[in-house]
Amino acid sequence: MSEEAVIKYINAPLTEETVKDLHAGDVVRISGYIYTARDAAHKRLYEALERGEKLPLDLTDNVIYYVGPTPAKPGEVVGSAGPTTSGRMDKYTPTMIEQGMRGMIGKGLRSQEVIDACVKHGAVYFVAVGGAAAVITQSIKSETMIAYEDLGPEAIRRYEVKDFPAIVCIDSEGNDFYKVGIAKYKKE
Repeated sequence: MSEEAVIKYINAPLTEETVKDLHAGDVVRISGYIYTARDAAHKRLYEALERGEKLPLDLTDNVIYYVGPTPAKPGEVVGSAGPTTSGRMDKYTPTMIEQGMRGMIGKGLRSQEVIDACVKHGAVYFVAVGGAAAVITQSIKSETMIAYEDLGPEAIRRYEVKDFPAIVCIDSEGNDFYKVGIAKYKKE
């Protein structure tokens, strides 16, 4: 766990080396390309895999941001784009990690199955601060529709991001910042 708030600047898609260098509690700024997907999109991806179909995007080394953005106002790239509660994707996440996904961004706790998949396959879970959608939105430089446009805000999009603010919550060793952080301040 980081004792100081040293910011690590990382690029997405993530490399195995980058993931290994991230530790629960690290403050990061992500630049590059990330993808959006929430409950409905995860369900479709999961069902496509069950049917043996090819996915509409290659998950290898990619980061999925759990978000359902509001419509953009004139002159904006996206509307409000704050994180969604991650636990809603937990039943699908181990399968997505098995497909090569290296990172996830959301808010809240994750299941032990997700933590185990992060350790087994070298993935990381980032948290973005809920309520900070205006700050997060400023880091999104472009948006491209990828799949499931009929899902509206839950469609899969590709965001180009610059210095997207997040904190490493679960690292590839299975350390969970929620647990480590609580233990640090809990009175014996």
